[in-house]
Amino acid sequence: MIPWETVARARAPDGTPLELARRGEEWVVRAGGRVLMPSRTHGSEESLAALALERVPGARAVLVGGLGLGYTLRAALDRLPPDARVVVAELVPEVAAWVGGPVAHLAGRPLEDRRAEVRTGDVARVLAGARGAWDAVLLDVDNGPEAGSRAGQDRLYGDRGIRACLGALRPGGVLAVWSSAPEESYPRRLEAAGFRDVAVRVVPARGDTGRGVRHAVFLATRPGAGARPPRDPGARRRARGSPGAAGMPGRGGGGRRRAR
Repeated sequence: MIPWETVARARAPDGTPLELARRGEEWVVRAGGRVLMPSRTHGSEESLAALALERVPGARAVLVGGLGLGYTLRAALDRLPPDARVVVAELVPEVAAWVGGPVAHLAGRPLEDRRAEVRTGDVARVLAGARGAWDAVLLDVDNGPEAGSRAGQDRLYGDRGIRACLGALRPGGVLAVWSSAPEESYPRRLEAAGFRDVAVRVVPARGDTGRGVRHAVFLATRPGAGARPPRDPGARRRARGSPGAAGMPGRGGGGRRRAR
């Protein structure tokens, strides 16, 4: 068997060591020794962009949280018009250097597209500084809003983060969130904050045969101009329960651990 070769190293802002490694044509990014981003399974990252942009076919401004190996960015660019703009918020500058360098070919060199821009920093800060700026917000950060996520993830998946996502979207804009596993309270909290058409889609990690590990994509739409919020969100939640989350599979052995 071909051994793994370490190509580059970096550190996340919290000190976690990152490593870019290859074995033949296979590439991985490891965080603290654990696989963070593999080149073999990227179907759910592509589905994240595809499912979101199906809801907003006229999208021109898209924010992506987390660059990964560039697959979500590539899928978004492939579905957007020539005058669109995609901003990627990435915590680790070396990750952007890798996607623009040794692994650029994996996702079709997305950073060479003039519509793409990488901003080094926390996507939560980009969201907090935007009001009605985006047609779609695609979040692929850590494990997603699953139960047991780190406490600091409240800035994205808690009530404060959900309100920031809602405020950053234009009327009719779409929030799409990647998750390694279901989280039953998240759809309810999206609705309580004012999102509509909340749904969960279970998608294959590989994206080809549909077999093997499956991940989740949460989708929610900001109401159009003039739409009224529910009079009693709590009553709606009690009556309806968690929309679309029941019966979803667990993470299984292929779930990933995110550090960015």
